[in-house]
Parts: sequence; C-alpha cells; structure tokens
Amino acid sequence: MRNEILRSKPNRLRVIDAVIMLVISVTLLLCLLPFLHIIAISLSSKHAILSDLVTFFPRELDFHAYGIVFQDARILWSMGLTIILTVTYTALSMLMSICAAYPLTKDRLRGRKVFMIIIVFTMFFSGGLIPEYLLVKQLGMLDSLSALIVPSMISAFNLIILRTFFSSIPASLEESAYLDGSSHIGTLVRIVLPLSMPALATLSLFYAVSRWNGFLDALFYITNSELYPLQLKLYQIVVNSQITDLTAQEGASQIESVPESIKAASIVFATIPILIVYPWLQRYFVSGVMIGAVKG
Repeated sequence: MRNEILRSKPNRLRVIDAVIMLVISVTLLLCLLPFLHIIAISLSSKHAILSDLVTFFPRELDFHAYGIVFQDARILWSMGLTIILTVTYTALSMLMSICAAYPLTKDRLRGRKVFMIIIVFTMFFSGGLIPEYLLVKQLGMLDSLSALIVPSMISAFNLIILRTFFSSIPASLEESAYLDGSSHIGTLVRIVLPLSMPALATLSLFYAVSRWNGFLDALFYITNSELYPLQLKLYQIVVNSQITDLTAQEGASQIESVPESIKAASIVFATIPILIVYPWLQRYFVSGVMIGAVKG
C-alpha cells in the first residue's frame, strides 16, 4: 500500500506541473495575442483594416502609419524628454520612498502608527483634480517638468511594499553593523539596500511604467509644446488623424491611413522602450512583489 502511494506521488506532481504549464501558456497567449493584433493593425493597409481582415498578422503590408508618427520631427525630442523625465522621476521617487519606508520599520520611531494611518488614508481618499491643479498653480509649477514629478513622486502602495520588505530583513544584521560602528545611513546603504534589490527593482519598474504612461497630468499642467512628453505628443497625432479622417469622409481630401492604424502605431512606438527595459528587471519582479505582499 505504501509503495503504491509513493508511486502515485510522481504522477500527481507531473499532473500538477502540466496544469501549471497550461495555465501559464494560456496566460501568455491572452497577454500576447492582443499586442500582436495591435502590431498587425499598425502594419496593415487601409483597405484591410476597413474590411476587418486583420487578425494577428499584417494584411497588405503598409508602413504609412509609422510614417505619420515619425513625420513630426519633434516626436524624437518628446521621446528623449520622456526618457530623461522617466529616469529622473524614478530615481527621485525611489529615493523618497526609501527615506520614508526605512524609518517606518523602527519601533523606536515615535508616532510610527500615526504616520502609517495617514499614508494608508491617502490611498483611499484625495482632494481631487481641482484642488491638485490649484496647488500646482500656486506653487508655480505649471508648464514645468516639476509638475510631472513632484505631485506623484511617492506612491503609498509602493511605500507600504518597500516598508514590508525592509521589515523582513533580520534585525540581527543591522545590530551587528551598529556594533561595528556603522551609522544608520551606512547600515541602510551597505546592508539593507543590497539585500532589498528584488523590491527596489520591482518598485523602480512600477514607478518607471507609471511615469512613462502618464498622460493626464501632462494634459492638464503642460501647454508649452517643447515640454510635451511622448504620450501627449502621440495623443495629438491621433486627434489630428481623426480630424483628417473626418475631413476625408466629407470629400475634401483622401488619406492613405485610418485613425486605427495610427493609434496602433502610436501604441507600439510608446511600448517598445518599456519592453526593452522589462527583461532586465523581470527576474526581480515576482520575488519583489510576493515578499512585499505576503510578509509583515
């Protein structure tokens, strides 16, 4: 009887592995197929799109949509500006999050629970768009990159994850560093941060993606075309293409592309940089999120 049970365990494990692989494969397909559809639309001709012939492969290959996206020479300026903005925002956000999360792990910090209640409160309640706009205006940050950095510099959700991760580090390591004469900052830099690379990489990706995809704050706070980030620039391209398409439908002119193809090309153009960065951080992603979410 015991031997039969032992022999059945490998079979059960193989079944579980097969189910897990099936779930992973289905999930990958559900994530990959919509993106393939977007790429196919961006590379298909007007006739194929209007005839609803495009699925996951381009039909009647046409690069005209990408030509429209790159037609404005300032789009490369917006791309470079967005890269600089994203890097700066991510660095400052991580610095502020680390400086806030590390002290909150110490029991000797007075008012620690009050600070946590205030931080959690901001996750569910906010003043709204109008008070935020008035505040940015009063601080003189309109039409400046600071308006895209300062208001959303710290995420309460990311801060709580980082605090939980710091709390999971054994206190004995820090105590040993203090006995060796290390300061609080030295312990943070030499002990805590190197052990927190999964959380730091994961939250850096969160901050970078949120800033890269940020659109509404730029639409509200930026009117200088020289400071348009990539998402706002692509929004203008899509809006202009829709106006042109309506004009063509009225018989004023004929165009070679349709708004759907331009939207698809814009999505691909804006997504590629993040897709390039993600594989470098992917190995930290799962462990960083799980440790920060489960422990504490």
